[in-house]
Amino acid sequence: MDFKAYNCGLLTAVKIALGTVTNVEEAVKWLSYTYLYVRMRANPLAYGINYKTYQMDPALELYRKELVVETGRKLDKARMIRFEERTGYFASTDLGRTASHFYIRYNTIETFNEHFNSQSTEADILRIVSKAEEFDQLKVRDEELEELDQLLNNYCQLPAAGGVENGYGKVNVLLQTYIGRGEVESFSLISDLSYVAQNAARIVRALFEIALRKRWPAMTYRLLKLCKVIDKRLWDFAHPLRQFPNLSHVILNRLEEKRLTVDKLKEMKKDEIGHMLHHVNIGLTVKQCVHQIPAFTMEASTQPITRSVLRVRLIITPDFRWNDQVHGSVGEPWWLWVEDPINDHIYHSEYLLLQKKQVVTKEPQHIVFTIPIFEPLPSQYYIKAVSDRWLGAEALCAINFQNLILPERHPPHTELLDLQPLPVTALGNREFESLYKFTHFNPIQTQIFHTLYHTDTNVLLGAPTGSGKTIAAELAMFRVFNKYPCSKVVYIAPLKALVRERIEDWKIRIEEKLGKKVVELTGDVTPDMRAIAQADLIVTTPEKWDGVSRSWQNRSYVQKVAILIIDEIHLLGEDRGPVLEVIVSRTNFISSHTSKSVRVVGLSTALANARDLADWLGIRQVGLFNFRPSVRPVPLEVHIHGFPGQHYCPRMASMNKPTFQAIRSHSPAKPVLIFVSSRRQTRLTALDLIAYLATEDNPKQWLHQDEREIEDIIATVRDSNLKLTLAFGIGMHHAGLHERDRKTVEELFVNCKIQ
Repeated sequence: MDFKAYNCGLLTAVKIALGTVTNVEEAVKWLSYTYLYVRMRANPLAYGINYKTYQMDPALELYRKELVVETGRKLDKARMIRFEERTGYFASTDLGRTASHFYIRYNTIETFNEHFNSQSTEADILRIVSKAEEFDQLKVRDEELEELDQLLNNYCQLPAAGGVENGYGKVNVLLQTYIGRGEVESFSLISDLSYVAQNAARIVRALFEIALRKRWPAMTYRLLKLCKVIDKRLWDFAHPLRQFPNLSHVILNRLEEKRLTVDKLKEMKKDEIGHMLHHVNIGLTVKQCVHQIPAFTMEASTQPITRSVLRVRLIITPDFRWNDQVHGSVGEPWWLWVEDPINDHIYHSEYLLLQKKQVVTKEPQHIVFTIPIFEPLPSQYYIKAVSDRWLGAEALCAINFQNLILPERHPPHTELLDLQPLPVTALGNREFESLYKFTHFNPIQTQIFHTLYHTDTNVLLGAPTGSGKTIAAELAMFRVFNKYPCSKVVYIAPLKALVRERIEDWKIRIEEKLGKKVVELTGDVTPDMRAIAQADLIVTTPEKWDGVSRSWQNRSYVQKVAILIIDEIHLLGEDRGPVLEVIVSRTNFISSHTSKSVRVVGLSTALANARDLADWLGIRQVGLFNFRPSVRPVPLEVHIHGFPGQHYCPRMASMNKPTFQAIRSHSPAKPVLIFVSSRRQTRLTALDLIAYLATEDNPKQWLHQDEREIEDIIATVRDSNLKLTLAFGIGMHHAGLHERDRKTVEELFVNCKIQ
């Protein structure tokens, strides 16, 4: 065996899967920390490094690089990583992550790639496992042949490929002997049996994860069963009650002779069971054991989100009795997956832990997930739940598509017409024209200009970020300022930060230059009633306007509203959606009672179901503009990088290194925005980025300002973490920061002082 290549291969696969190593350069550096490197320098000849090479390259830099590249090629060939030789970058794959998690050697993975498929039988699986490189050192000794033959005849339930003369045949026989609880006499076989049992359990678990990731339902089920067969040392055709040590072999044999399945035993009374087994007192014990086998009932309800995505709500109710001696004190692990029997494919899978408390109180567990559906609709999918520890503990639930009504087909996106860009003079008002630094509107604004500026119809505009939706909102406002000077404009933004941004812009452009009163109305800023009544433009959040508009009969200024502009209206589907629904419904109600129609303008990113939203807003064909996500003034390049992992914190941590690499690859000198999902995570990601910068030649490469100047700015900052990150050209921005700190970060970023 090429020991150095094996060592390097296994360790590189593990480090790539962990995200520690992402390219050749890092792998070479990381190898210098290993004991392999120490040994190679101490005894180069043993590792095939001749004296001349060692003299020319005493640090073995080139040799390590060759070793890494050669290993990268081998791992890439085995599909354990993706190695792009041109750039020197590594990316982990599902197969590589599974191999590193279970410490499977790459030669074994090559064996899997060659022989493992979705149609393999149990006998095929045992043959593949027996051929794993982990068992290469097990040899067949002449004195063992006779005993191996006996074991083959007495304990092997499945054909042992290769026979007892071959090493892999011997592994197969020993594994089946272990499962069948066979007695082994020869000392060498006892040692080998123990080694085979320990390693086979690990390798079969790895195969189970590979099958699950490849989405093969029958194979996944077969392998999970085989994992439990090895763990319990019990063949799957044996009675499930054999998993209870308190039942004697005589009783268990009688149960199997009389074919008393678990379901039959559940329906029988304890006395009936006792009489059937010719042992009256044992009835109660058997009955208790039957009710301790983990089981639950599943109830599924479906809801189509689009014509190709289905939301499934699953209610799981435990249906067994908990016993600490049998089940432990934590929970019972299960695997759950949705399979399509016709296409032999898993569409969703997850690991589920039924907690002791839930079982004792019979508390139902709710699981919600989405799966794809295809037309023509299949007759049904199955949800299968299989216990991770217990043989015979399974549940099945069918999802029927017979009466499923799919949503209407969505109309196509609005096509961007090839129009001559409209000059700003089309506004016909010098004051309005002076607000813009550009001379012509962009293609999207040109196409929607007439509807927004010359009509009063409700408008829904779905367009990508950066396509000038704020200017679209301003066009609708200008119409009110022109036609209905006594009326008010209400602009609703979902976040206080967005409200502040609009206020800062419009206070200068609309209040100072046009002389229109602009008022902010949020949780932080609540002006008095007179200020609101005098305002021409109210910029607010959904919750605040909901509170204000409730008493619309007593507040004349609410009745004076001529237009309601809702930014980010696609958030209707999120937690704050109901508030937006109430606002629009109440606006329509006020319109009908005051016989003064209020125009609603919704701004959003490109939508999948624009027609549904337009119908709700009362928009016919005129007024609905839903442009494709690709229609952008600035072209967008999308690179998607997926990260596995169920748990939030480790998954977020695993993203930081690739984020740093992505900045280096795609935007080494231009500004970068990184969005994370919590305030805490902004700090963790920023600190990790600083740690990666510290290893670079120029740790302050993202700071584009004189150090003394930035120190003066940092002295005014309150947040201690922000003080640290700003020194490295990294800013943080979230609602928990003091307003002045937020402003400082925004100014530094806008002026490209921090990257």
